[in-house]
Amino acid sequence: MEKIPMTPDGLVRLEAELKILKNEERPAVIRAISEAREHGDLSENAEYHAAREKQSFIEGRIKELEDVVSRADVIDITKMSGDTVRFGATVTVADEDTDEEMTYQIVGAHEADLKAGRISVASPIAKALIGKVLGDSIEVKAPGGSKFYEVTKVRFG
Repeated sequence: MEKIPMTPDGLVRLEAELKILKNEERPAVIRAISEAREHGDLSENAEYHAAREKQSFIEGRIKELEDVVSRADVIDITKMSGDTVRFGATVTVADEDTDEEMTYQIVGAHEADLKAGRISVASPIAKALIGKVLGDSIEVKAPGGSKFYEVTKVRFG
């Protein structure tokens, strides 16, 4: 069983989602299925089929989250420091063409959320950043061509 790198915050978020699915979503969908059954003929009962589909999704997500949580390798980034980019780092990069700055935290694949500024360690930009130091330039190959960025800030915690 391969361990999955994760930040402490990422593990907390996944455990919270798992708890909601098990304690709220699962019982709610079971009630919805029960109520839909009472309406009679299941072959033409759209409510029943929708509830069963939702139940299937919930059960699949619960299994996935239980697996991920059981294999989580929590990396305490509060004990890290330095100017070298590695897992857990919050990195600010500047586009070398436009000087536009972007800040990302490099996290595990299951906790990535681009809107929140968390990118997967397996993403092209994170792969380009790992091992670089403050002031280094990186090249990220994108569908529209290569983009060049400079590492302007590295912090942990």
